Amino acid sequence: MSNPTEFPQPIPLKKMIGPSFIILALGLGSGEVILWPYLVANYGLGIAWGAVLGITCQFFINLEIERYALVRGESVFVGLAKQSRILPLWFIFSTFLGFGLPGIIAASAQLLASAAGWTDYKILAAVFLVCIGLILSLGKTVYGLMERITKTVIMVGVPFILFLAIWVSTKTDWSALALGIIGRGNGYNWLPEGIILATFLGAFAYSGAGGNLNLTQSIYIKEKGYGMGAFAQKIAGLFHRGASEPIQLDGVAATDTAENRQRFGLWWKLVNAEHALVFWGMGTLAMLLLMLLSYATAYGSPNNAQGIMFVINEARVLGTITFPIVGTLFLIAAGIMLFQTQLGVMDSTSRIMAENWALRTGVSHAKNLSKIYATFLWSQIVFGCVLFAFGIHEPKKLIVAGAVLNAVAMFVHIGLVSWLNYRTLPRAFQPTLWRRIILGVIFIFFGGFSFIVLKNLF
Repeated sequence: MSNPTEFPQPIPLKKMIGPSFIILALGLGSGEVILWPYLVANYGLGIAWGAVLGITCQFFINLEIERYALVRGESVFVGLAKQSRILPLWFIFSTFLGFGLPGIIAASAQLLASAAGWTDYKILAAVFLVCIGLILSLGKTVYGLMERITKTVIMVGVPFILFLAIWVSTKTDWSALALGIIGRGNGYNWLPEGIILATFLGAFAYSGAGGNLNLTQSIYIKEKGYGMGAFAQKIAGLFHRGASEPIQLDGVAATDTAENRQRFGLWWKLVNAEHALVFWGMGTLAMLLLMLLSYATAYGSPNNAQGIMFVINEARVLGTITFPIVGTLFLIAAGIMLFQTQLGVMDSTSRIMAENWALRTGVSHAKNLSKIYATFLWSQIVFGCVLFAFGIHEPKKLIVAGAVLNAVAMFVHIGLVSWLNYRTLPRAFQPTLWRRIILGVIFIFFGGFSFIVLKNLF
């Protein structure tokens, strides 16, 4: 192990692949499978530009989050807690409020129930929540488990979608997609008349992960061992040795030396490449293909606006123009992707709330962090089951409500992370001027758009 004040030597790019798979998978069920295809099914491909712009914004947001963890060897939550004792409480509150609504798992249950010919999916959704709790509680280390699951789902799911999109789409569909990327739709430019701004903002915020989930990128790269994260500890599974051991939350900051500047530059290039390849590249491809598939199969169907019926319409048309089994397989694939997304969301939100619960007292070592993680995990599961028991289970309404709340949370954390990097990182490790300008524009956009949507809602 190298000197703890010096950057370790960079590792090969292929060994860095992992954290971006997790953050990408967090968005596959909310924005990619549900919200953007829903908008396309109802308004056409003229809004495709919003998906590309949204995930591009998150690319820059995530990299600034990674920057801090790369240099400090700790999550941005630790850094922000050092600046204000109030912020851990904000992150606990905003995370539970934004992601406690179980819309993603409700959508997963509805699609898989539909594939099986069932109409009632509430009990299945509750069972899925319990299964997620067991999966995340039984892993040896939570990060290793999540990386294996997400890589498998993405490497199988995305090629399957690519195959279906190529199979059923026409040249006219691809042309409409190309025009949509530059904001030209069927009879409108940029935004169609009558589009619900809350749904569009939710889709924009979920072009990737969204809300406070973006901040867990700093935890994941720390546990993967990027930069100064090589000296950090990992969260153990609840029932494995090490679950009760104290975990050091404070990182070891790299000193500002010529050698560290050079190594940081190498790490930074690799981090950008890994995130561009996996998160932006595969994420953009998956979103556009899912939107294309929605347009080629469900656009114009009369009941598209009803919840997530547009997905079932997609499956019906796929089964008609290909083979019946293809429609069923599509529902199963979409349902599994949604299940995996909810799994990732619950892991990330539980990490956020557990770490911030420990940080609320300003401690540098967290005792029983795995047990605190499990407490928040199962609290979310119980909350979701209670909502289902009271009949609150319509997937799209839950997803849109959570997405709007998370857009507001993004506005807050974009500003906080930019301030944290400027205030605490040595100048040599801070973002360049052009990156600061981009983050400033994104910050203003999310703030203005959130204000307009909330004003219209209330």
